[in-house]
Amino acid sequence: MVTEVDREQVLAYRAGAQGLDRSTRNLSKLPVFDIGFQDTPAGSAAVALAARLAKAPSNEDLIEDESLVFAWTIRGAPHLHGRADITKLASALWPLGEEDARARLAAFGSDMKRAGRSALEAQTETAKAMRAAVKKPMTKGETSGAATELAPDYVSLWCRSCNSIHIHEQLFKLSALPAGLELTTNRSPLMLAPIEGRPGIPTKAKGTESVIRAYLTFLGPATESEVASFLGTNRSLIEPAWPGDLAEVSIEGKPAWLPRARLASLKKARPGSMVRLLPPYDPYLQARDRGLLLADKAQQKSLWRGLLGAPGAVFTDGEITGVWRAKMAGKKRLVVTVDSFRSSTKRARRALEREAEIVAGVRGASDVEVVNGSF
Repeated sequence: MVTEVDREQVLAYRAGAQGLDRSTRNLSKLPVFDIGFQDTPAGSAAVALAARLAKAPSNEDLIEDESLVFAWTIRGAPHLHGRADITKLASALWPLGEEDARARLAAFGSDMKRAGRSALEAQTETAKAMRAAVKKPMTKGETSGAATELAPDYVSLWCRSCNSIHIHEQLFKLSALPAGLELTTNRSPLMLAPIEGRPGIPTKAKGTESVIRAYLTFLGPATESEVASFLGTNRSLIEPAWPGDLAEVSIEGKPAWLPRARLASLKKARPGSMVRLLPPYDPYLQARDRGLLLADKAQQKSLWRGLLGAPGAVFTDGEITGVWRAKMAGKKRLVVTVDSFRSSTKRARRALEREAEIVAGVRGASDVEVVNGSF
């Protein structure tokens, strides 16, 4: 039997599943750690946690928290995860085969195919080289230089910006976790170090279905194509790992999937009264059905702008109602600039100002100013 739901229910379900109602008080109890918090730009993970916790941690708190770890994980992007899960994630994110390995390397994977090289072998050899190179904390540059010397020549290419030959950037990042390396800091200079108790380099994928199930839990109901995009691969390539404990859902006529155990939560989901400042690449914004999150094409373009200069999202009562950016004015004053998509109530404006104060605290500012021409 197919469960029929509307857009409002889906968005309300996701907000609740991700803890945006701030019902979870303990950082370690936030279930959304299962898909991680992307830390792009550095410090974003702390702001994303502040949107979900009554007591917001600073970026320094996260670095010092031994139960957490930064690493290059999903799509090779820096993420914050629970340390207890990080070694399992290395196998769960390992390619499901040669075609999957090529897909995750995008253009470089296609180049390897034309050259008659195995992308899966390339990742294995790169992980071996990185593991052998890093025995203590090292900068990204030191790691790249040492690993490039140890790795086979075909995994490297000329880099114009670096004016040197080194391991392909995406291959380097995708191979770091399988090599057993974490990021001791995601700020410049980037530092990598061995993960304590790291297992051997994966020989095959194991646990991929758990990552897929996590996406469907926190960003579902969703399609196979949307999950594949999140992982940086193609729909047909994740089919062998597609979980069997799913229920089919119709979102206003569009078929999608959700873990069967989450159906009851989806059916009873209703939008909450809340205002949150979500940073760029917040887990809520990782959903690949962007048209569901934000119908207006121009508004989509203003929010999802690529890695450089991407703003955060103003989240009001279940809807994305604007974008925001923040910059320091001096050492202690944070200026938050908000561009609204619609008019707002006095309640929402006051709530937004409180949220800006929370972001300022996370950023280490003692004063904050909210600037918005439409307010």
